[in-house]
Amino acid sequence: MGTVYVFFADGFEEMEAFAAVDILKRADVPVQMVTVTDDEIVRGAHGVPVLCDKNFENCDFFDAVMLVLPGGLPGATTLAEHEGLGKLLVRFAAEDKNLAAICAAPMVLGKLGLLKGKKATCYPGFDKYLEGAEYTGAMVEKDGNIITGKGPGACMKFALALVEHLCGKEKVKELEEAMCLR
Repeated sequence: MGTVYVFFADGFEEMEAFAAVDILKRADVPVQMVTVTDDEIVRGAHGVPVLCDKNFENCDFFDAVMLVLPGGLPGATTLAEHEGLGKLLVRFAAEDKNLAAICAAPMVLGKLGLLKGKKATCYPGFDKYLEGAEYTGAMVEKDGNIITGKGPGACMKFALALVEHLCGKEKVKELEEAMCLR
């Protein structure tokens, strides 16, 4: 299996980012944490510092199977403003590759027009940025190759939806049992 790339910027929502990284790794999915900032150390919305694996400029994403955007502010805004990430997301969408975003981050996909005609969810109030999407308000929404999540309270369901999409329902069942979610 290829690699899932999770993107970080100062102000990312820790629960959303770490739940996705942790649960994907528990499913034996290769994960790379990539910062879009100059510094490989970024701080979460609640001050938690994290050392990312790579800087955006040092990645070629040749083996990427999914791109994941955690929410949080100003993290999601910084992701939306990163030109290279925007181009990568547009290319992935054009190639029908997997994209995922949670909380405020679905606005990144929405502002790029990648949610047109798709069902999507996000943090309440950010639905105004989901250009052309059908906002559902669900905890997690999957429409084709795009998975969106509502917010921090949805982080486990969101991460498990990523695993289900990449590895299947049996792997999710395994993880739920191992993590005492069943």
